[in-house]
Amino acid sequence: MRLGITSPVLVQHPSTRSEWERTATIDDVARIARRADELGFNHLTCSEHIAVPVEVAEVRGGTYWDPLATFGYLAAATNRLRLVTNVLVLGYHHPLEIAKRYGTLDRISRGRLVLGVGVGTLKEEFDLIGAPFDDRGARADDAIAALRASLSSARPEYHGRFYDYADLVVEPHAVQDHVPIWVGGRTGRSLRRACAHGDGWAPFGLGTDQLRTMLADAPIPPSFDVVLSSPRALDPLGAPDTVTRTLNDLRDAGATIAGTSVAARDAGHYVDQLDELHRLAHLEGVDFDGPAEPPGSDTHHEQESRT
Repeated sequence: MRLGITSPVLVQHPSTRSEWERTATIDDVARIARRADELGFNHLTCSEHIAVPVEVAEVRGGTYWDPLATFGYLAAATNRLRLVTNVLVLGYHHPLEIAKRYGTLDRISRGRLVLGVGVGTLKEEFDLIGAPFDDRGARADDAIAALRASLSSARPEYHGRFYDYADLVVEPHAVQDHVPIWVGGRTGRSLRRACAHGDGWAPFGLGTDQLRTMLADAPIPPSFDVVLSSPRALDPLGAPDTVTRTLNDLRDAGATIAGTSVAARDAGHYVDQLDELHRLAHLEGVDFDGPAEPPGSDTHHEQESRT
């Protein structure tokens, strides 16, 4: 099992946000990202919402940093850390918009993009931008197939139910030969979608017993990532036994990657907590070799060195 970070600051849920996050800056996030990068954590995350209704924000939070702009900045502050959109709402974008924008991010980060995607649930947001809501699941399936055909190609071609295109140039595009796609969600349908079309499943809001049952019944493909998140913020310095128990519970539930968040008073304390989390996780056999070098990145490095 590898260990990633559910980023602080970038998404602020009323029930989990620490007070310091209200006024934190991108430099605070970059400081945390650099330390996670040095320690060999697998990834950090950034989610997507365009505009959240006030009454919804009171329950689900209204602070969602834009993943593309944010990851562009953090890519320059790190070297190996994977950049995970967790999640990008497929119905808000044409697949070629994603291929161009996030393919550019993959290029500037030298192949560190993981495209976490979801169907979306906030109808008000769909209505706001004029995106179809009722058939969003079928559209998402078609979009994932279109992305798989397009992300790493300068001349993408796809012919599907909702998306159909050819004879187009998309440059730049992703430097990875195969950009990992993780599917988010909390239903059996999201897991089936992930197994059929993606490289991993990143559920939320499910207990470990429920996760075990769902995964036991699923046709999990080879080399498939199950990305399970800690149910609450961890306190490695204050409650190390809870950290150890949580990591073991996630691994026993089937996690190949654990997404973790830590409790902190400020960015400096967050970094100290990461150091201790790294120590505790290492004792439990968590993999801290860092993410594997992305396919195609050697060539890209060589091209960069010649220009």
